Amino acid sequence: MYFFLSNLSFVDICFTSTTIPKMLVNIQTRSKAITYAGCITQMCFFILFVGLDFFILTVMAYDCFVAICHPLHYKVVVIHQLCVLLVLMCWILSVLNSLLQSLMVSWLSFCTHVEIPHFFCEINEVHLACSDTFFNDMVMYFAALLLACCPLNGILYSYSKIVSSILAISSTQGRYKVFSTCASHLSVVSLFYGTSLGVYLSSAATQNSRCTAITSVMYCVVTPMLNPFIYSLRNEDI
Repeated sequence: MYFFLSNLSFVDICFTSTTIPKMLVNIQTRSKAITYAGCITQMCFFILFVGLDFFILTVMAYDCFVAICHPLHYKVVVIHQLCVLLVLMCWILSVLNSLLQSLMVSWLSFCTHVEIPHFFCEINEVHLACSDTFFNDMVMYFAALLLACCPLNGILYSYSKIVSSILAISSTQGRYKVFSTCASHLSVVSLFYGTSLGVYLSSAATQNSRCTAITSVMYCVVTPMLNPFIYSLRNEDI
């Protein structure tokens, strides 16, 4: 659990570092300009670490599933080599997706001055390009469906099995003890998926760019900031 948690913490630090420093510089200097290369780079790393967040949360759900549903086999199944392999696969898939999306955006032609109605360069803003973005949109939506929905289905499947195991326990104290094992992870998953999906669903419904930029702060800043506090609640030393 702590191996995956350390990776999640590292990804959260990198995730916030792709957008927040530039936003703070913009506020301090009162200049909102960003170069084309800087925008593509920011977009690349943002996609990379968002994908990693999705994948690592899914791997942690699998860890909870084995720990609760197959506790006697946990040390045999979840060995160090498997943990390293799972995290490595998360990185490979995220890097490939990030490079694909960034390269496709770099092939588009943009006007000299483009105003992005956001506080960072987001891939949703490729419609501001002067060239046709239909193929880019299709690839973007397919990747979002594959890299967000598949991990979510894995998390939901894991928790369906966990809930079944909890309901099979007769004592209330036993149920509470088992549920507390995965309560922190469930809170983080709910917070991350709830805020990120809420932002994109609300932006698709309202088309209010200012509202979208403000609500994006929830999953770009607030959620990574709360993760250490959520996981620290069960740590008696802290």
